[in-house]
Amino acid sequence: MDPFVYNGLPARVIFGVGSLEHLSREIGLLGASRALVLSTPQQRDQAEALAAQLGSRAAGVFAEAVMHVPVETARRARDYAAAVGADCAIAIGGGSTTGLGKAIALETALPILAIPTTYAGSEMTPIYGLTEGGLKRTGRDLSVLPKTVIYDPALTTSLPPALSLTSGINAIAHAAEGLYAQDANPVVSLMAEEGIRALGQGLPQVMRKPDDLEARANCLYGAWLCGAVLGSVGMSLHHKLCHTLGGTFNLPHAETHTIVLPHVLAYNRDAAPAAMRRIARALHADDAAQGVFDLAREYGAPTSLKEIGVTAENLDVALDLALKNPYWNPRPVERAPLRALLEAAFEGRRPM
Repeated sequence: MDPFVYNGLPARVIFGVGSLEHLSREIGLLGASRALVLSTPQQRDQAEALAAQLGSRAAGVFAEAVMHVPVETARRARDYAAAVGADCAIAIGGGSTTGLGKAIALETALPILAIPTTYAGSEMTPIYGLTEGGLKRTGRDLSVLPKTVIYDPALTTSLPPALSLTSGINAIAHAAEGLYAQDANPVVSLMAEEGIRALGQGLPQVMRKPDDLEARANCLYGAWLCGAVLGSVGMSLHHKLCHTLGGTFNLPHAETHTIVLPHVLAYNRDAAPAAMRRIARALHADDAAQGVFDLAREYGAPTSLKEIGVTAENLDVALDLALKNPYWNPRPVERAPLRALLEAAFEGRRPM
């Protein structure tokens, strides 16, 4: 066995149907008493219901979280948190809301408690992202890692099947890249394969029966593991491309990951054969790239960038940006092959 380094990130996880009932206790364990509840505008009702449940422990509701965390939104949220005297923040929702909580924590050290209602996985990472002037900047800082995460599968039953699918494949992307990461290790690789397996099993069940709590629990469990992988090791070409495309063209986050992932796996296939075997095995597929693509296509997820608003003219812009300061990748990132990858993703061709 090759030498390796494993760093376990500090986080408290409460998992199970009905776990939300422990929220007040968990706020107290953080040493906090005035929680600011964060959400997107679409989840305002859920956020306000949560604030009502907390009663005097709720400092207020800020329901302005949006994709890619614009710096302007982050500043308004930080100012509001200070104005209402919040001593912790609760992020209920997906990656957009968790990202907003991280932006607050980055400058204020306010502890974050995350309640995921999607399979994004960002609640398990010290990675933050902020978008300014059309460019998304990412970084790592332990101060933004949520202190506590409450995983309640019952909260994900309202996530529409189509969004469940793309959110789940977004999570699979974290684990897939973790398997061929430069700093991969056996512990993280076990979590990665198990996370992909749980999502590969749970997502088809959710698509057939969205209110199946066991299927929802499998997906949330898989998303937790995939998020832990994302937080533990470095990411590669897939995440660089998705950050570039999403931040530059304001694309839907999960759908972008869903479309791009099969083509990056095909790009890296020969450079990371052991990782590809594990991904394929977890999905019960013959090939990792085709397994992810077929999962998306079979259940109606978008499979081409042009479906979500990218134009042919955008490809060269994305190519130039992706080639600037590229992430480490098992296969060298070169202009011509990368242009071919983007073209295949734009057209939605099944990887060969």
